[in-house]
Amino acid sequence: MNIKYLGRNLPYMPVFEQMQAFTLQRTINTEDELWVVEHSPVFTQGKAGRPEHLLQASTIPVIETDRGGQITYHGTGQVVVYVLIDFKRRNISVRELVSRIENAVIATLADYKIPSTADPKRPGVYTENGKKIASLGLRIKNGATYHGVALNVDMDLSPFLQINPCGYAGLQMTQIADFIHPAPEWTKVAEKLTEKLTILLN
Repeated sequence: MNIKYLGRNLPYMPVFEQMQAFTLQRTINTEDELWVVEHSPVFTQGKAGRPEHLLQASTIPVIETDRGGQITYHGTGQVVVYVLIDFKRRNISVRELVSRIENAVIATLADYKIPSTADPKRPGVYTENGKKIASLGLRIKNGATYHGVALNVDMDLSPFLQINPCGYAGLQMTQIADFIHPAPEWTKVAEKLTEKLTILLN
């Protein structure tokens, strides 16, 4: 598994285009990769996204993308890991892949003594109070995946109030900073989550 740290506060669109290009160009011998990044503020709308889930317009751009799911928010203080793997080569189902990604987040949060769980009815990871702390969306093309998971670390959560997060009206969001003071560094959380993903996806 090749791990790439792309940087922080990066615009969404160039990274999205790089993921598409990487997936189109990969062969049976291409090494799987995890791309770790923090995006500048952006709303991304899934392929089947419904415009009514954007509740109010703002200066934050809305970009249509080709992952599954509805609308979500990326911004400063959130760890995003894009999972670019050949899942057929690993002989696992899409559901198993999603579960392993969710379990990597759950294991990361457990290291910070934050209990969390997955919900079989909707992707992502949720804390004990029912709030969502990590969002997940994938695109499968030619037996390979791209897009991935976003874990809220220490960010301004107010933009989530401008949307129905992931298409769920009234869904409340949370972050590591709501449980730990001071919040752990972005880099430390990114390293920990990437380590868990590497173990569970290999």
